[in-house]
Order: sequence, then structure tokens, then C-alpha cells
Amino acid sequence: MNRAQRGFTLIELMIVVAIIGILAAIAIPAYQDYTIRAKVTELINAAGVCKTSVAEYYQAVGVFPTDRTKAGCSDVGTAASQPPVVNNTGLITVDATGTLATQLGAGVTFSYTPTTGAAAGSPITAWQCNTATTNIIAKYLPATCR
Repeated sequence: MNRAQRGFTLIELMIVVAIIGILAAIAIPAYQDYTIRAKVTELINAAGVCKTSVAEYYQAVGVFPTDRTKAGCSDVGTAASQPPVVNNTGLITVDATGTLATQLGAGVTFSYTPTTGAAAGSPITAWQCNTATTNIIAKYLPATCR
């Protein structure tokens, strides 16, 4: 009257649960970093759209716009960003808001600085991530800004 054994033993189930726990312990922090990087991308995209407007204004007028309205940048933010701010040197700054500001701390900012040629009125040759005013941890920034 031997009965065939069916199912898993308690030890086998405990091993599977332990393996799942280890995988979760590795995956959850990586996923959190991924979500923060995605939200930081919102800041970069908001500034990136404004880069085009500032460059067009500079090409047409010969000087940088003094504010967001003159540049033609959006005055609407996103879930993770305030609307971009433009100053008279062409510096574009976007502040974090919402859950991104909660996760990274208050006062988190991303900035782009234009680089022009040596002659007055020469075109914008590049946009640099401004490390002096960008205070986001490097691991959350794209590789071009690190």
C-alpha cells in the first residue's frame, strides 16, 4: 500500500521563496533608480524643447531672450517639472516638482547653458548641461551630462 508522493516538500518551497526574496531584494532598488531617471528625463525634455525656442530667438534677434515668454517656451510644467525659466544669458533652468522633488529633495534643478562663437551674434554651437546649477545626482543624469 505505498502511495505515490505528490507535491513539493516544505524544504523545496522554502528554497523557492528564498530565491524569489533574493531576486526581489536586487530588483526593487534598481527599479526605483529607473523610475527616478525616467522622471529626470522629464526635466531634460522640458529644457530641450525650450532650447530650440531660445536658439531661434537668438538667431533672429541676435541676443538672448530675457524670459520664457520672449523665447516662446511653454509656461506649462509636467508632473515632475515646473515650466522652464530662461534668463538673459540663454541659461535654461527647470525645477523638479511633485514626487521627483520628494524623492530627490527640495530645490532639485536641471540647467542647459548655450555656447556661442567668439564673434558677437555668432550662432549657438552647443548646449552644455550646466553642472554649476544642476544639482541632480550624477547617476540619474544621462551620460552626456555626467
